[in-house]
Amino acid sequence: MVSESALRSDAPLASRAQLAEQLRQLGVREGATLLLHMSYRAVRSVAAGPATVIKALGDALGPEGTLVMPSWGDDDDAPFDPTRTPVSPDLGVTAELFRRFPGVLRSNHPFAFAALGPAADEITRDPLPVPPHRLESPVGRVLELGGQILLLGVGHDANTTVHLAEVLARVPYAVPKHCTVLEQGRPVRVDYQENDHCCQRFALVDQWLRERGLQREGQVGAAHARLVESRDLVAVVQEQLARDPLVFLHPSEHGCAECDQARRSVRRE
Repeated sequence: MVSESALRSDAPLASRAQLAEQLRQLGVREGATLLLHMSYRAVRSVAAGPATVIKALGDALGPEGTLVMPSWGDDDDAPFDPTRTPVSPDLGVTAELFRRFPGVLRSNHPFAFAALGPAADEITRDPLPVPPHRLESPVGRVLELGGQILLLGVGHDANTTVHLAEVLARVPYAVPKHCTVLEQGRPVRVDYQENDHCCQRFALVDQWLRERGLQREGQVGAAHARLVESRDLVAVVQEQLARDPLVFLHPSEHGCAECDQARRSVRRE
């Protein structure tokens, strides 16, 4: 039996032009603001690696478009420095490469996103947002700008805009978190409450969007891609949360520690 890795090694390398055309066919709009969550491992093999993916996205968006990627670190106890703090390994090699691209702006707080394009300053200039994915945050600014969300080789469990929809729907759960910022050159711990859980049930969003024809799907490189308007996503998720505010939490009997912690936080009247 031939392994998947062997098949991929024999496959032709995807070029910048091919990726850009696939992105256009998927529905990426020229001049749009595009929030990207991706796994390069799913996209490869690509000629010249992750930089080619970033450049192809720029080609599809054109000079008036803005590309946005998550860019936070992975140490809540270390002060965040937008010029030096590495991107969390969970976000992948492309996000780390992107934050170092010429012209990219990065948020000046631990819940950072990075952006390149005309709307980059507007997206990244807000002060520390608490909770992290509120309206006055990069994901909120993408929503306000009528942006698109591209999931490239990942599912909605990686989609931070679903957390924004939770905030706007005022879900009843919130768990304690902390981060560290610099104030007058000294590290200061900031404690806050966040609408967090395991996020596995964000996979439900696929069905909700597909039923309404609001999610375009296709192939980019070797990856399965999902493209949705940020406003459509938020509207559909808010509607579902109005019906069941706990729909994203695993049932108690599932044994999910993160969802159980979120359930325990719900106030009982």
